[in-house]
Parts: sequence; C-alpha cells; structure tokens
Amino acid sequence: MRRRGKLWIEGSVKIIKKQNWKKTLARAGIVLFCLALVFPFFTGNINAGEKKLIPLGRTTGIKMFSGGAMVVGFASAELTGGRSPAERNGLCIGDVITAVDGQAVECNEQLSARLAELDLNSTVLTVRRGGDTLEVQVDGLLDGENSYKLGAWVRDSMAGIGTVTYVDPETGDFGALGHGICDIDTGVLMPFDNGSIMGSEVIGVCRGAVGAPGQLTGAFDLRQDNGVLYKNTQQGIFGRITDPAVYADRKAYPVADVDDVRCGRVQILSNVDGCTVESFDARITRILEDDGSSKNFMIEITDDDLLEQTGGIVQGMSGSPIIQDGKMVGAVTHVLINDPEKGYGIFIENMLDAAG
Repeated sequence: MRRRGKLWIEGSVKIIKKQNWKKTLARAGIVLFCLALVFPFFTGNINAGEKKLIPLGRTTGIKMFSGGAMVVGFASAELTGGRSPAERNGLCIGDVITAVDGQAVECNEQLSARLAELDLNSTVLTVRRGGDTLEVQVDGLLDGENSYKLGAWVRDSMAGIGTVTYVDPETGDFGALGHGICDIDTGVLMPFDNGSIMGSEVIGVCRGAVGAPGQLTGAFDLRQDNGVLYKNTQQGIFGRITDPAVYADRKAYPVADVDDVRCGRVQILSNVDGCTVESFDARITRILEDDGSSKNFMIEITDDDLLEQTGGIVQGMSGSPIIQDGKMVGAVTHVLINDPEKGYGIFIENMLDAAG
C-alpha cells in the first residue's frame, strides 16, 4: 500500500499520511492484489471429481481490516534518539495492537486517541501476535506536543483490486487471488478481522515488459458491497458472495483432481477490459511438486490478443481461473518479473483445502 495507509503514532492525532479508504478506493488501481512479483517469491483432501464450481474470472474491489493497528515498521534513530519505545519494549513487526490500558483499539485513529489520553509515559498494550494474545509493557514513550508517541508505523486496513477465481453455486462461497494479501512493506500476511468485496470495472491496462510487470487499472462501485470475506490465507482469500447476480447464469465446471492436471493447452478466464470476462489460450509447461503452496505449476500465455493487450500476466490477473479438458484445474497466481508471458498457478484443490 506504499505509505498511504500508515500513521506515525502520537498521542495527538498528528498524521503523516492518513488513509481514507473510501477516497482511496474511489481512485483507480490503488493496490492490485495480484502477483508476488519476484521469481523465487513466494490437508485433508477434497474429493474434487464430485464437486462443481463456477469459474468466475471477474475482477472485484477488495477491502480488508485487521481489527486493530498492525505494526509495520519502527521510527528511525534520527527521529527517536535511538531505538523507538515500541521496538525497545518488545513489539514486533506484524503485531496487531488491540487495546491500550484495557481500552479497545480497532483502527489507527483510536490508537492515537488512546495515547493522547495518557498521563504518564508508559502504557500496557494488548497485542495479537499470530494466534496468541499478550500484554506488552511499553515504557519511555516519546514526549510530543502534549502527547506521547510509540515510535511505530501502523496500518489498520488494505484495499485494492483482484480476480475472483470460483464461486460455489450451491452456497455462494468464493475463492480469489490464489495467494494471500500481504503487507506491502513487511511481506507479512495481513492479519484478518473482517472485510468485503464490491463491484469493479477495468478501465485501463499498463502492459507488462521484461523487468517491469504491468497492471490493470480499476474503478470500484462504492454504493454497496456484494460479498463478505472470512479468511486470508497463503492460498487465497475466501468469503461468500451475497449478491447472486454476480454469478447468475454462469456455467459450473467439474473440479479436477491434482493428478488430472497435465502439461499442455489450457484456457484462462480473465477480465482485462471493462466488466467482460474472456477466454484466452495458454499452456501449462511444467508441473511442480505439490507442497500445498500457491506455486504448483508453470504457465505460459500463448494468446496473441492477450499478449497484445497486456504483454502477458499483469497485476490484477491473479486468481484468473484455468480450465483444461472441461475441468477447472487452478488459477494464475504469479508472474515472472523477467518474462511476463510466463508465471505460476495454484491447483484448485489447494485453494479449496485452504478455504476449509
């Protein structure tokens, strides 16, 4: 999210760069939840052959909240005169601050307000770290203008555009992206409290090139949400579509077993212009070891029209479903930064296992 969503935390609400997500979402193409852009980046099994899913391929606006203030960095020694109080007292990157002296904190602004109420330069923070909740005593808060400062950068939300991979026609449950939403500064999987999806439209494409991955530019419909999120995992984000019109009259395909996926021709369904989902030719070039990750096979775009439009795989396309032999086999997840015509895909079974 660049630094748009972060606050320099003080007792008073002195905001270096404050995120207004509604205004941010209204801008086109803010963050593209699409591709880990570096080549080396980064179960009980479902009986896939008996299940059918709708491969959607539509872009969607995504907003996600951490349910607290997530620590994404610490102030420099030049600003604090040494290690910041937050770092010195044991806060870690990825910690989510949920309370100050027992008073709940759900966003950056509330954290700043709680610090402004302190009479002393110490406090006890309630912190969510992974699956654990702990209390951290922070002493020596920095004295600002009638306020105290932690010396930490925090983020409480992320927003962007990505592609919905599938919808279960029986329940409305969906999976998207094929990889998790990570904090752009730390690479840490974004802690999840709640979130939603909304309608979107692709209004432009920046073509990819060697060393410079392209991206889709999107505009969001802020009038209403059309789905809720319930999980952010390394294999994708998951939720339920609350507006059946999103997938009405779309064909459901059988889900392929991992052993059914082979090298050869495939079609990917992707939304790279307006609201239209199109089918493009590609081929799977290599099947990788199934380690449950989001990189299970390599894929190459062969469709001349898509190559002309986008230059290959671009940011915003991750989650585009992949069809082979009349079955849904997976989704596009990553692009090779030095060869945008090629990238990685995830087995659909791995997404379904992560969805739970």
